[in-house]
Amino acid sequence: MKRIVLPLLLVAGCNYSHKELLKAPEEQAALRTMQTRLYDTTDEQKTLRQVIATLQDLGFVIDDANAPLGIVSATKYSGGVTRVQVAVKRHGEKQISVRASALAGTKTVTDPAAYQEFFASLSKGMFLSAHEIE
Repeated sequence: MKRIVLPLLLVAGCNYSHKELLKAPEEQAALRTMQTRLYDTTDEQKTLRQVIATLQDLGFVIDDANAPLGIVSATKYSGGVTRVQVAVKRHGEKQISVRASALAGTKTVTDPAAYQEFFASLSKGMFLSAHEIE
């Protein structure tokens, strides 16, 4: 009897709907498009440093930065908790892909304005850094 009840209790505690776990491919593609930008550079480390500077300028606290993996995690505590993870990787021979994914509390941020603000600041920083303007 115990063998049957325990698995049922474990399954009953799961509140995940299949709709949330398996979102439509179109929704995922649209979200990924919002979260990703390509930059005409091949310097991953410089891009990673600029991502960190941009996040700090936007009020985030850097939780972890892993240069070999090209990943930065950060948290912002004003107006609730917002967590962001940014991945930097090569895209072809002459570009770098930067993808930011954010959570506000436990919900994925799907507002395009949030990603546009991050990428506008990052692009400005990348431009100034490329032209050695302080």
